[in-house]
Amino acid sequence: MTQSIPTVHLDTVLANHTRDMKGRIAAVTGTTSGTGYVCARELAKRGAIVVLLNRESPRADSSLQALKGEVPNGEFHPVTCDLQHFASVRKAIKEIQANASRLDVLCNNAGVMALKDEATRDGYDVQMQTNCISHFLLTKGLFDLLRASDDARIVNHSSMARIGPPLQAKYFGKNGGNLGGDGDEQEGFGGPRWDRYHQTKLANLAFTYGLKQRLDKAGIKNVKALLAHPGLARTQLAFTTERDGGMDASSPFMNQAQSAEDGATGIIRACMDPNAKSGHFYGPKEWTGFPVLLRPEADLNTSENIRVNWEGCGAAVGKFFI
Repeated sequence: MTQSIPTVHLDTVLANHTRDMKGRIAAVTGTTSGTGYVCARELAKRGAIVVLLNRESPRADSSLQALKGEVPNGEFHPVTCDLQHFASVRKAIKEIQANASRLDVLCNNAGVMALKDEATRDGYDVQMQTNCISHFLLTKGLFDLLRASDDARIVNHSSMARIGPPLQAKYFGKNGGNLGGDGDEQEGFGGPRWDRYHQTKLANLAFTYGLKQRLDKAGIKNVKALLAHPGLARTQLAFTTERDGGMDASSPFMNQAQSAEDGATGIIRACMDPNAKSGHFYGPKEWTGFPVLLRPEADLNTSENIRVNWEGCGAAVGKFFI
């Protein structure tokens, strides 16, 4: 993918909304391109030890070499983690546990968008398992390491697609391949593919604020739950969706997108802003722009959405007790 969109906001965010990360350990999912790659790079530039959680692939290998080239003094540790296979996620958790005594940042960045109505090998919708349920499992499995940090951050990635109807339990069950079909939407961002994508991005919001509620109730102050969204960013995500028949990545609307670097600024703030507090939500006010501090929409951040998310994920991979 050729990046020709000028980057406007990244330097300001790095100058004014990050801190020294020397010696801190950060794990980031989905670092082969786009927002995850940029976030991993900037964490390493500030001294963090960065755990790269990706599926095993030539892309993972080449992106690791690219990161090493951009940050020669950076410390990167690749760990195979296929979010479309719970056994792989559990194996990744064990590998991290065996090699770290704490974890300071868990950035649940990876995602897929508007893919066909297909099941993972575990039987779940490919979008919901990748974007939400596996990140719930990863967070649950690494929570003790996060508790061992003096200032841990769990960063979840939503999007503008969070806006819409409430969560429905059927999207969290073993219903992959039976959730509305594929549709034939190229430009309208409507239909069953996008309904499923919306559910995942609303689920990430519900996961974040359900997590904050539980942390607050338990009196845990050294672990923060944070949320970000990238706005409309031109990343590999759009081209993957296009290849799957879900959208036209070169449409007039998509041509208004900001760069992947600017799309990453929300999660960068959540990972490194010294003033971040649990519950903070960073992203542009509209489709593009500077990652400001946002309020989660009241009609989305509801007890019912939180219940559906936590019960659905818990039924899939085990309850998450805090």
